[in-house]
Amino acid sequence: MTVSDAPLTPLSFLERSAHVWADRPAVVDGARRWTYAEHADRVRRLAAALDLRPGERVATLLPNVAPMLELHYAVPGAGGVLVPMNTRLTAADYAYILEHSGASRVFATRALQDALGDTALPVTWVEDDHEALLAAADPRPLQRPEDERALLSINYTSGTTGRPKGVMTSHRGAYLHSLGVIAEAGLATGSAYLWTLPMFHCNGWAYTWAVTAAGSRHVCLPQVDPVEIWRALREDGVTHLCAAPTVVTMILGSEAAAPCPRPVKLFVGGAPPTPALLARAERLNIAVTHLYGLTETYGPLAVCAWNPAWDDRPEEERMALRARQGVGTVVTERIRVVDERMQDVPADGETLGEVVMRGNNVMLGYYRDPAASEAAFRGGWFHSGDLAVMHPDGYFELKDRLKDIVISGGENIATVEVEAALAAHEGVSEAAVVGAPDPTWGEVPVAFVIPRRGAHLDLDELRAFARSRLARFKVPKRIEVVDDLPRTATGKIQKFVLRERAAGQTDR
Repeated sequence: MTVSDAPLTPLSFLERSAHVWADRPAVVDGARRWTYAEHADRVRRLAAALDLRPGERVATLLPNVAPMLELHYAVPGAGGVLVPMNTRLTAADYAYILEHSGASRVFATRALQDALGDTALPVTWVEDDHEALLAAADPRPLQRPEDERALLSINYTSGTTGRPKGVMTSHRGAYLHSLGVIAEAGLATGSAYLWTLPMFHCNGWAYTWAVTAAGSRHVCLPQVDPVEIWRALREDGVTHLCAAPTVVTMILGSEAAAPCPRPVKLFVGGAPPTPALLARAERLNIAVTHLYGLTETYGPLAVCAWNPAWDDRPEEERMALRARQGVGTVVTERIRVVDERMQDVPADGETLGEVVMRGNNVMLGYYRDPAASEAAFRGGWFHSGDLAVMHPDGYFELKDRLKDIVISGGENIATVEVEAALAAHEGVSEAAVVGAPDPTWGEVPVAFVIPRRGAHLDLDELRAFARSRLARFKVPKRIEVVDDLPRTATGKIQKFVLRERAAGQTDR
């Protein structure tokens, strides 16, 4: 550190809030509550108790509880590297991640003891040992890194098509990405953030640090429970939350749903929210903003930034605008949509290309996988594998994954477009569309739909509804009504499973 240069790290956010907002509420975890002064004291005690070697890895297998939040500061603050593990994986996955990351110990919950399986590493069970660990330690200042590009966390992808890859994030990237979160989410000292998004997922999209930086209140939620979420929205002053599309559907479709007493901002990542879902949320006093990003980009690095000039447009047009992925955040370099030669596609809202990005909130690379890192960074940009169009106003809109596009009779069909058309039907809660082999067309679109509670879907009527919104060749040739959809550990729909299932299926 010099007079004019200090390494950037999100650890500085806690130091500031502990000083400026010492007596303000910081963390709510069930019946327990801590001020920022108390929260910082707990983190400093935990950092001292860890007593880590420089670069030592500490893995976690925890839901959204206070110890998980504390470890996001204590591990890097003790000079270590955090390895947050997804709570929905298998024992084989955990064994691989622990070996691959080189973790020296694990913090876990007893509820996941069987899932973790046998491990030779020492395990701290937070229900039994965490408070005693803090009580026995004397608080010590957090260590700032000498190099702001030092490794802060290794976040493993869900590994649906192979072994999980370890995404390397830095102190600098986490710091800058957090500032982007604050700016785009509008977090302030009076805000209350409900932890519906797992903290293990891209470090909670950096909200673990951003909420603290703003002096806002963390409201922990160990498991997604729509009834508890609606209670928190009504009684706990919650102003912000994030979620995957599946969780948003659960929240809005809950019997407990009712207009919120105050405006609530809900940020959704993953598949684009349908205009129908956005309209339903608006009627509940919830403003849904679509975000876009990947584990490799610290979570969302693009936002559908709302233009006030759109406020007076018709509802259907407003909802279609909100469903776009948008533009980079204030800390994100320009996001491009390119063709196979790395040339920008025309900004006509029609020409498909791949989304590529680079900058401060792109990963350092894949841990112990130089070949995968080189492939991901070819041409000097990170390749997302997502297909999109660029609109004339500079907002991009996802159309599909490169591997999920359906090519029928030489025509490209974006499954996202078909899913949005089906989900606009009042009887459909969620839809997923994949390609199935066809002797005439090569591929045809096949849909799997979950009905809304209490609704009976007439498939002929649903097809007619889709035809009113889509070109005829885009209308699913087969539709199956299902109770649920196969998902990855992070809640994403496993389309490869649906593709296998779609082969040879008929309507049900």
